[in-house]
Amino acid sequence: MSGYLYMSKEAYDKLKADLYKLKTVNRPDISQKISEARDFGDLKENAEYHAAKEAMAMLESKISHMEETLRRARVVDPKTITNNHVGIYTKVKMKDLKRNLEVQYTIVSQEEADFKQYKISVTSPVAKALLGKKVGETVDVKVPAGVMQYEILDIEVAI
Repeated sequence: MSGYLYMSKEAYDKLKADLYKLKTVNRPDISQKISEARDFGDLKENAEYHAAKEAMAMLESKISHMEETLRRARVVDPKTITNNHVGIYTKVKMKDLKRNLEVQYTIVSQEEADFKQYKISVTSPVAKALLGKKVGETVDVKVPAGVMQYEILDIEVAI
């Protein structure tokens, strides 16, 4: 992996807190389970031991991924975000010209994307097409279902 991951201060702090919990609570718990399972006897046929070892491997993988994410993270300064054009941490109100519906998305980092909350990743096809655009512009977005056409109605700073 290379390149930076831009995120809000809140997302960065949450990721750090989650990583801390994994290292200080979850890792010792699983280590304890491995130790207890080892005491049950023959490791070849010890299902508890193998399950605990697998859980530890998954946890270590998650910790490694989170550490890499934090290493690559760059916290976005809210002062640098404007409503002059679409960018990360802007809320974009658009009109879907084909369906005549208004939609609103907030452009966020990959780590913060949550479609249920209308937060889309800056790397998504819709966000990529919108980046740098201004109010009043029309944007064609290629998606798996075809080409969608949006008119940008409003842009707000989201953090």
